[in-house]
Amino acid sequence: MAEARVLVVEDVEAIRVAVETGLRGAGYAVLGRADGQVLERDLAAFRPDVVVLDVMLPARDGFALLDVVRRASTAGVVLLTARDGVADRLRGLTGGADDYVVKPFVLVELVARVGALLRRLGRIPSTVQVGDVVIDAEAGVVLRGEERIELTATEFKLLCYLAAQREQVVSKTQILTSVWGYEDYDPNLVEVHVSALRRKLEAGGPRLLHTVRGLGYVLRAGES
Repeated sequence: MAEARVLVVEDVEAIRVAVETGLRGAGYAVLGRADGQVLERDLAAFRPDVVVLDVMLPARDGFALLDVVRRASTAGVVLLTARDGVADRLRGLTGGADDYVVKPFVLVELVARVGALLRRLGRIPSTVQVGDVVIDAEAGVVLRGEERIELTATEFKLLCYLAAQREQVVSKTQILTSVWGYEDYDPNLVEVHVSALRRKLEAGGPRLLHTVRGLGYVLRAGES
């Protein structure tokens, strides 16, 4: 299946860059825009599977742009806004939005919501397999062979992130940003959770989660 594509329209640069980074970390192709001035062109050229759309934008606001998406595309839409009133949520959802995330938000939750929407739309599979480990992100189930592996919520998020980046080395900073949503946690936090996840995975078979000294970690089958 081709790489899922996400268009992010957000005028606050710090938020837009963080969202782009988190979505790329989850394995998606991402295009970021500060406004919706060229939305029609982006819908035609980039052909996003999901549009993450801020409501409070210069020129045309997110509600107006939502109408454009619905007329010109079959993409799913996640509205991103500081407006948390019921009237605004209803306006967005009745206008055709698939989900609604209120600022401030935790990055990993937004990425998870985009992933869930992509799965509902059939743009990405609900399961990922690495070696003999099968991860069902929608059901929250991890199997190694016939055995179910019980993980904490954080361990499951970490495994899903590593699986999305399988065969690629990811740094502790990338993991912190994508799984916890911040860059300023103690890197030992990553080490502790990676070690716990590795022990649980290795209880059922050969090593899949490898340390690449000085660089980070990689989830990969076929190595000792």
